Amino acid sequence: MNRLVVVSNRVPLPSSGTRAGGLAVALDGLMEKRGGLWFGWSGAISPGPTAALAQMESAAGIDYATVDLTQDEHDRYYNNFSNGVLWPLLHTMPELMRFDRRDARVYREVNTKLAASLQPLLRPTDVIWIHDYHLMPLAACLRARGVKCPIGFFLHIPFASPDVLGAAPEVAALVRDLLAADLLGFQTDNDLANFAAGAVALAGAQRLPSNALIFGGRRIKLGVFPVEIEAQAFARTAARMEYSEAGERLRRSLDGQKLILGIDRLDPTKGLMQRLTGLRAMLERHDEWRRKIVMLQIAAESRKDVASYRVLRAALDAEAGSLNADLGEPDWQPLRVVSRAADRSTVAGYMRMAHVGLVTPLRDGMNLVAKEFVAAQSPEDPGVLVLSRFAGAARQLSDALLVNPHDPDAMAEAMDTALRMGLAERQERWRRLWAAIENRSPALWGRSFLAALMRTGLPLSKQRRVATIAPSASMAAAPLAAKPAAATMIGLVERLPGERDPDTTPPRRLN
Repeated sequence: MNRLVVVSNRVPLPSSGTRAGGLAVALDGLMEKRGGLWFGWSGAISPGPTAALAQMESAAGIDYATVDLTQDEHDRYYNNFSNGVLWPLLHTMPELMRFDRRDARVYREVNTKLAASLQPLLRPTDVIWIHDYHLMPLAACLRARGVKCPIGFFLHIPFASPDVLGAAPEVAALVRDLLAADLLGFQTDNDLANFAAGAVALAGAQRLPSNALIFGGRRIKLGVFPVEIEAQAFARTAARMEYSEAGERLRRSLDGQKLILGIDRLDPTKGLMQRLTGLRAMLERHDEWRRKIVMLQIAAESRKDVASYRVLRAALDAEAGSLNADLGEPDWQPLRVVSRAADRSTVAGYMRMAHVGLVTPLRDGMNLVAKEFVAAQSPEDPGVLVLSRFAGAARQLSDALLVNPHDPDAMAEAMDTALRMGLAERQERWRRLWAAIENRSPALWGRSFLAALMRTGLPLSKQRRVATIAPSASMAAAPLAAKPAAATMIGLVERLPGERDPDTTPPRRLN
C-alpha cells in the first residue's frame, strides 16, 4: 500500500489552527480520508539559519512535517519571487512584476532546502503530490537527490502563454524543472495548452498526442483537473447560517434592499477596481436602483509586504470613498467595503441572502467562491451569479451571466440584468449550475489526480488499472528504492467512481 505525501508552501498545522488558504479547503477532506504526510513551511520565521531536519506533528491519521524559514528566505522566496514575480506573470500581468536575480536565487535555494528536508522522510512506495507555483523547482530538486517515487505537480493558478513567460528570465529553467514530474495537472484546458506550448518553446520538449510530452528521454503526462468544493456540505452550512446572528444583523441593515455581494482576497488579479467602476456605471445609467441595492465587498487584506498589494489597497479605499461621496446620500451608501477576513460559515450565510454574486477576476485559475455562491443558494429563490469569463470556473459554470471584467458597461448591464431577472429564469439557471457541482468533491478531485499519476509509471497495458494511497501508519522513514514505486502498484483496487482519464479534457461531468 502506498502513502500519499502532499507538499505545499504552507502546512495547516492542527496545533496552530492554521489554514493554508484555498489549498487547505481543497485538500483537507482528501487528507482526512486518506491520511499520509503533509510537508512544507511551518509558517514560522527563524531568527537564524535553520536545520534541514523537519519538525514533526501528527493528528487524525495525518503526519505533518514542517521547516522554518529565515526572514530573508521568506522575503525573497515568498514575497518577492513567488508573489512578486510568478503570481503576476502566470496571471498574465507581467507589468506588476519586480524581478531581481537575488530573489530568484533564494527561491531556488529554498526549494533545494525543502527537498533536503523531505527526502529522508520518504519511503520507496510513497506517492508525492506537489502543489502550486511556490514549488516549481521541487520535483527536479528531489530527482537530483535520487528520489524515484511517482511525482505529480498541480498548478492552482493559471499558466500564461510562452510570449508572456518570456518576460521573466528564470522561467525557462522553471519549465524544465517542472518536467521532472510524471504528471502535471492544470485547472483548465487553456492552461494545459499554454504550458505545453511553453515546454516546447522554452525547454525544447516534444509534444505528443493525448496530452503528453517527451523531455530528456522521459514521457510526462498533462491533465486537466478542476478543483472542487464540498457542495452539499456548503449548501447545508449556508442554509443554517442565513439566520445566524451575523446573518440577521446584515439583513436588518439592508432594510429590504437587494444585496450585491463580492468575496475576494485583496489582490490585483481579482478585478476589484473594475468591479467598482461597473457598479458606478450601473447606478449612473439605472437611477431606479438608488436606495434599492447595496453592494458589500469583502476584500480580505493579504500579502501586505508586496508593493502592488499596498498600492491596490490605497486605490480601492480612495475609489470606494469617491463612489459613496459621489452617488450616496446622507441615509444611504451604495457600497460597503470590509478589508478583514470573514468566517467562512458566516460568508456562506451572506451568500444565501445575496441577490447577486459578483465573481469577476481579471484572470483566475479556478475561483472556488463562484462554486460556493452556487452551492449557497436557496433552490426556491436563488440569487444570480455574475462571473468573469476569465475565471477557470466559467468552463463549468457557463449558465452564470458571463462578463468581461475589463468592460465596465458590460459589467453594469450584467448587474442590472441579474437584479431584474425573474424567478423562473433564476431557478432554471441555478439548477443547471448546481448540476455542474453537486456530485463533485475535493476527495474525488484528489483521487482522480492520483489515479492518473499512478498510470504514468505503469506499462501501457496496465495503465487503466489504478492503485490506492494508504493512510500513514507511522512517521518512520525508509531508504529510497532504486525501482520506481509505481511498479509495485498494479491492481490494488478498481478504478474509482467518477475518475477520468487525463487524456480526455475537459473532464466528464459526474452527475
